[in-house]
Amino acid sequence: MLVKNRTNVHNLNYHLVWITKYRKMVFTTKDLQHAMKRIIKFIADNHHIVIQKIEVLPDHIHVLVSFPPADAISSVIKTFKGLSARIWFQQFPETKKKLWSGHLWSPTFYAGTVGDMSRKMIEKYINNQLINYKR
Repeated sequence: MLVKNRTNVHNLNYHLVWITKYRKMVFTTKDLQHAMKRIIKFIADNHHIVIQKIEVLPDHIHVLVSFPPADAISSVIKTFKGLSARIWFQQFPETKKKLWSGHLWSPTFYAGTVGDMSRKMIEKYINNQLINYKR
């Protein structure tokens, strides 16, 4: 997804995954899954994060997102996890009793980059720059 702003053009896409504390099954119904999706989308809308795809499973979340290059992946994850837990516990306070430590999310996460082109295609493109360069 190509994004243009005042100082740069970027196409940065990330697959992010994070799990509930102790892999507890929290989002066990469609209603609870939709509630968490709404929370994640609300956070994204308020932090210049574009959600391309989201899926909430009973014990973890997958999102495909894009955000400006100035934002660190760890900060984006921290924002999602921190704010979503706070909002979730406001809307569903009974959930806190089901979790041993009262925390919604595990401190771990997965982050992977996703591109439109393969690494080999980009290497070939860079290698051919001098050949195709015209001044």
